[in-house]
This record gives sequence, C-alpha cells and structure tokens, in this order.
Amino acid sequence: MDIRKIKKLIEMLQDSDLTEIEVHEGEESVRIARGNIQSKEVNPTQMVSISPNPPSEKTEVLASESGSVIKSPIVGTFYRKPAPDKPPFIEVGSHVNTGDVVCIVEAMKMMNEIKSEFTGKVSKINIEDGEPVEFDQSLIVID
Repeated sequence: MDIRKIKKLIEMLQDSDLTEIEVHEGEESVRIARGNIQSKEVNPTQMVSISPNPPSEKTEVLASESGSVIKSPIVGTFYRKPAPDKPPFIEVGSHVNTGDVVCIVEAMKMMNEIKSEFTGKVSKINIEDGEPVEFDQSLIVID
C-alpha cells in the first residue's frame, strides 16, 4: 500500500471521531488506531474470520518436520532466485553452510536476503517461488 494513502488515512482518522480504521486493498491491509483502545470482551460466537486464501497443506508447518527450520523473519513474497533469469539459490539436496543466502523475501519493494543459520543438506522447501509468506512461517528444512 502506498505511503501517501496511509498518511491520508491517518489524517482522516485524526479529523474524525473514530478511534481506529482498517482498510484492505487486495492482499494488503493496514489498521490504524489512535489513543488507548480498551480491549473489549468478545463473545466467541460473534467472532468472524475471513480469509481469501486459506492456508494450504504445503504452507503449513507440520509437527512431523525433522531437522532445522529456516523461518521467515518478515511478511512478504518468497523468491528462490536472485533474479528471474538466474538459477535458484538452493535446491532440495543442496548443501548449505551457516551464512549462505538461501532465498529472498520481498517486503515493501525491498529484497531481503535470508541466510541459513544452519549447516547441512536441504531436505525440503516449503514455499513455491512467488508465494506470499507470513512472519515466522517455515520456509526451508535443513538436515
């Protein structure tokens, strides 16, 4: 979402009697609140969860995963290659050392290199190239 739109939303919030505003634009969303919002007790039957893209089996972290897991430090888009015309950083079966770049997570037009914290063989890549990732989502498993 464009920073100018966010600034405009903040101005609109300040000029109104509202205490918070939430806007969804495609897959992006922003929630802006002002003042001390008192938490309200919510009846579970009143809660509604809307998810346009329910988690699929391939993006869920499975409890049976063995090995060391590299997780996403940020929300963004996962890329296996440094550029569309370049080979992937890693493949299943590749050997990685601590500090090797294993993928990129793009967040707000910034390409963030994700480095391995482990040494070993890549046993699983949990995300497809170009898919969105959440904070702390399992990306790669190293044995």
